[in-house]
Amino acid sequence: MNDTLITAITAVLLAFLGYIATYWNSLRSSRRKDQLERVNQQLSELYGPMFSLTHASSIAWKWFREAHPAGAEATDDDLKEWRLWMSVVFMPQNVKLYDIILNKSDLLIETVMPQSLLDFCAHTVAMEALLEKWKNQDYSEHFSVARYPRDIEQYARESYSRLKTEQSKLLGNKSDIEP
Repeated sequence: MNDTLITAITAVLLAFLGYIATYWNSLRSSRRKDQLERVNQQLSELYGPMFSLTHASSIAWKWFREAHPAGAEATDDDLKEWRLWMSVVFMPQNVKLYDIILNKSDLLIETVMPQSLLDFCAHTVAMEALLEKWKNQDYSEHFSVARYPRDIEQYARESYSRLKTEQSKLLGNKSDIEP
């Protein structure tokens, strides 16, 4: 073979390899961009609000419980305060989260709705019925037949943290990534 032919073949081969490398890099970059957009949407529309609402409710619940005893120790004034807090503090937050879960469930990490979210939705609709009784001055019941799922806050915190770690990796922020 002469030098011209070898040079031409080498040039064509290098150009082809360059094209393949550019194609794979572009494909990888596009996938990373799509993944980052999905994670950002999950965080901003579902898991961020879910974490914030469950965490705020947990803090409010702790404060309420410190000020008002439960069970047999509860007085009529305590029950009246419970109805107030449930109507004004807890249920508005629950309804917001309920709506977010229903409208943004396509953003779930899992392929199946987690049990804690199903239990939360059941609790919220059951409480709406109870609040309606309270509006009609019927105080024969004070608690929902569907209990508030305490594990929802842990689910929200762990999912939020998992997505924030994934977001940091996709952004290339190595200092933000936990070992």
